[in-house]
Amino acid sequence: MKKTALLFLFLLHCFISNADTHIINLKCEFLTEPIGVDSHNPRFSWQFKGKSNFQQNSYLVEIASKKHLLNQGKADILISEEINTTQPIAVIPINNLQDKSRYYWRVTVWDKAKKTKITSPASWFETGIKSLSSWKASWITDNQNMDFRPSPLFRKTFTVQKKIKYARLYVSAAGYYEIFLNGDKVSNHILDPGYTHFNKRLLYVTHDVTTLIKNKNCISAVLGNGWYNIQSLAVWNFDQAEWRNRPRFISELEIVYVDGSRETILSDSSWRTATGPYRFNNLYSGEIIDANKEETGWKNHTFDDSNWENAIEVISPAPILESQIMPAIKITEEIAPKSIKKISDRIYVVDFGYNSAGFCRFSVKGQKGMKVTLKYGEKINPEGRLDQNFINKYFQKEGPLVKRKEGAKPPVIDTNEIFQMDTYIVKGGTKKETFVPSFSYKGFQFVEIESSEPIQLTEKDITALFIHTDVKKIGNFSCSSELLTKIYEATMRAYKSNLHSIPTDCPQREKNGWTADAYISIDLALLNYDGLLVYEKWMRDFIDNQNSEGKIAGIVPSAGWGYIDWVGPTWDLAMFVIPDALYRYYGQTRAIEQLYPTLERYLSYLESREKDGMITFGIGDWVPAKTKTPTDFTSMCTYYYDHVLMAKFATLLGKDASPYQRKAIEIREIVNKRYFDPVRSLYANGSQTSYAYPLYIGLAPDEHRKALAGKLNESIMNNNYYLDFGMMGSRYVPRVLSAYGYHETVLKMALKEDEPSWGSWIKKGLTTLPEWFQQEEYDKASLNHVFLGDISAWMLNFLAGIRQPDNAVGFQEIIIQPVYTKQLNSVKGEFISLNGKISSAWERKGNKLQLIVRIPQNCTATVYTNKTIKLGPGNYKFKWNENVN
Repeated sequence: MKKTALLFLFLLHCFISNADTHIINLKCEFLTEPIGVDSHNPRFSWQFKGKSNFQQNSYLVEIASKKHLLNQGKADILISEEINTTQPIAVIPINNLQDKSRYYWRVTVWDKAKKTKITSPASWFETGIKSLSSWKASWITDNQNMDFRPSPLFRKTFTVQKKIKYARLYVSAAGYYEIFLNGDKVSNHILDPGYTHFNKRLLYVTHDVTTLIKNKNCISAVLGNGWYNIQSLAVWNFDQAEWRNRPRFISELEIVYVDGSRETILSDSSWRTATGPYRFNNLYSGEIIDANKEETGWKNHTFDDSNWENAIEVISPAPILESQIMPAIKITEEIAPKSIKKISDRIYVVDFGYNSAGFCRFSVKGQKGMKVTLKYGEKINPEGRLDQNFINKYFQKEGPLVKRKEGAKPPVIDTNEIFQMDTYIVKGGTKKETFVPSFSYKGFQFVEIESSEPIQLTEKDITALFIHTDVKKIGNFSCSSELLTKIYEATMRAYKSNLHSIPTDCPQREKNGWTADAYISIDLALLNYDGLLVYEKWMRDFIDNQNSEGKIAGIVPSAGWGYIDWVGPTWDLAMFVIPDALYRYYGQTRAIEQLYPTLERYLSYLESREKDGMITFGIGDWVPAKTKTPTDFTSMCTYYYDHVLMAKFATLLGKDASPYQRKAIEIREIVNKRYFDPVRSLYANGSQTSYAYPLYIGLAPDEHRKALAGKLNESIMNNNYYLDFGMMGSRYVPRVLSAYGYHETVLKMALKEDEPSWGSWIKKGLTTLPEWFQQEEYDKASLNHVFLGDISAWMLNFLAGIRQPDNAVGFQEIIIQPVYTKQLNSVKGEFISLNGKISSAWERKGNKLQLIVRIPQNCTATVYTNKTIKLGPGNYKFKWNENVN
């Protein structure tokens, strides 16, 4: 790049005084003023706002039971020591926090010279219920067995005679629940609580219900089966789950009065129970609602429930009941129909234009007993009807995909049950009736509506509701290439479609927590969404998933399916890679600390499987475009990477890392002796993945790395810049190429519009990412997977250039090193780190190139233009212009 002029312009937000800097965004457990915190070591975080060059050097946290005590400097719960760190986060053991109580906190920070002291305003958090033994309520259910199809309803009336200060509802279920106060749903959450191994751990949710309490009240609930009681036969043996049973729940409604007294409404056998309109629900097949079965007013205190039965008290399904502190599943988008095709006066096909996960809100008017079905899917056939053939083979089948436990009987199933179909039976009347599913979700772009009687369907009658765990969007990318921007947008849509309290593989046929899918996608996840709490929860599921041998299933949670060699160590790597990513992005070791014993047992299990030092079983580079990388090679590389990360974890926790370091060296020597040809600079069979994986994980010999990267680049050039890898290569090949300066090669691959390529998907009109690169597989596979989408993280890391040094954490040290490629005219990326927003935007205008960078307070950055520029610590906007040919 020829330089004809150079201008550095600092729009200085750096003043001699630090007086303008103040503390903002105070959070407890990474949430703003949360309720239901049950951690014994809550984490407190904050950010800085100002124009000065302030950098934190130490902090002190104060916690008080009353706000005025905090303001008076008389914190009665905790005054921490002054802790030396530049990271704006505190992890503090607190022994005297009471359940169901509010506490106030603030932080004071100092700079290195102790010339500046900044004290935050007060914030607050509320504790939940810290242990199962602290619950006063009982788990309750009805007297039906697990094969009974209608959902149980529950209700309890109570009276309030004093003025309320606030009210909190603590509720959990084995299965899903919807709970109401005086007819109003207590929150906008969907599919609560989150999915776990129900016989080992359950989650409870805390709701603020202050405004819903009246003098005379009725609390009511309906329970769904969820993952707890899969009543249909599917591939993954959930019908055989050890935990499977009739849905049940527990709740405590805590009312705090103005006079300081408290009253608690507990779930127990005094609650009344019956069944109603919820005739069936299943995560795979959908729901049946018969509006004629609903008793009017059953959610109100005036309802006569004398014909109902008393609930039955039962023991807790699991020994652990912990707070669901992660974001809930919510409706995040409403999508109007793109088109409606009338097949007949009883059949319509609706195209929503976008693939997504969720369900539809549907309104209809008709005669009493009229039945309307909504079938959901991703594809239509040549006749314009819904095509579900590619998913039906996973459902209600006996055969090679379904392996039942010895002596196990198949569940009682309805042979008319259809994959992804909701049924509504009309009550009848002069007004339209509206149906919204409660206990299932689907993956779809198209919906086929069929009615037993003629209906008139308009765009106002049906809306697609996109639901997912409502993680905050913290990253963004756009550029002058419409194709790249659409690949990024499709990746984000696929990611959200596969986040429903766990990261999943697809939202239609499986909904399973495939382990490799999640770790291959972890950078695109954490660069774009605030996912710490979701992934910390999922790592606890790994703890519960490990069996007595030390094995981990290929899907987590699992009811018993997936503890097989077919899956293997490359999938299990998730429990190493994801905690490491949480540490890199957030500086948090909690997942590592909790998982460490699990990882120890797992590595002992792998060692017991060695043959001549080799671990050879497993999947490997799944769904390759053409060339399959040998599985024994990828498994051995993964075995090495396990020990590299375990040594890192041991060091972070102050444990002895040397056994893992020695084992890593031993494995590295075996791999390089067996699979590496130094004369030809060749690993294994010379696939693109076989070059990239050992380079990425540091297994390749130092003196050969440059040559190996060159051979990787050459192999792609010789393949006319077509990708030729599977899900592992989709993560490692672009990153390794850019690490060795071959950015243009990656970009040429990414801009390909014919298959195999990411661009070919967009040219086909897809709005999410499919499961395969090839057309023949695309026709019979999922169209909503995310595990081939790391190219979108590459865009932010390299095209926008937002990264951090290898040994840095929390993006407190920032690298801004964009690829100023002539294949693009502009790029813009941003990412909100722990300290605040980082942005990088560059643009070509004629013969001028402009870069604008912003970094947050308390951070430093190294910006690479034609020179190396150091910024910070401080809040900077940096602008660079250069004349170019």
